[in-house]
Amino acid sequence: TDDVRLFGFVRFTTGDAMSKRVKFALITWIGEDVSGLQRAKTGTDKTLVKEVVQNFAKEFVISDHKELDEDYIKNELKKAGGANYDAQTE
Repeated sequence: TDDVRLFGFVRFTTGDAMSKRVKFALITWIGEDVSGLQRAKTGTDKTLVKEVVQNFAKEFVISDHKELDEDYIKNELKKAGGANYDAQTE
């Protein structure tokens, strides 16, 4: 919903036919209707979350439902993943 703050830790399998990798994303959702005080507290709360969730490939701060698209997140993780063998043929 648009009036809450949420933190998510999501596992994705990325890569191509030659190299499959598991990548984790840390997603911070800040709804558009979240108050200014709650927005300010997000940074402090995220620090606590990162003490528990320490290993992730990319962090996302999202407030638009369109950015929660699985393909968008997977593409960003793929970019952060290093080598891309898609251009090679077998």
